[in-house]
Amino acid sequence: MKWLTEDELRTIYSNAKTIAVVGISADESKPSNSVPAYLQGQGFRIIPVNPKGGEILGESVYESLDKVDTPIDVVDVFRPAEETPEIARQAAAIGAKVLWLQEGIVSEEAAKIGEEAGMTVVMDKCMRGTHRQLGLESGA
Repeated sequence: MKWLTEDELRTIYSNAKTIAVVGISADESKPSNSVPAYLQGQGFRIIPVNPKGGEILGESVYESLDKVDTPIDVVDVFRPAEETPEIARQAAAIGAKVLWLQEGIVSEEAAKIGEEAGMTVVMDKCMRGTHRQLGLESGA
């Protein structure tokens, strides 16, 4: 897996409209809630994915990625590395363009699955932190 340039990362954000967040939490004190809340505030549509279901950030929660019935640009993952290969397979099956493993999550197997399916893969980076580092934050 290659590390992406700033321009490549900017392209991900500019092309992304809908982000499925696997492992989103209803607990506002957790990054798995505050990061998607930030992204939603920046104008991205968030599709929550959590087996508990319900509603998070004003959106209905899908119990698994394979149940999502809307086109997804980015699958943002807040799950342990050992779960990411299966998530990568599901992301490929729904036609996601980007597989993004949050900070602290690294899986060469998931990266290989994602890349073989034609997805751009980002590992061990925070979507909020990267968005801010690139100077893309809006006052929204």
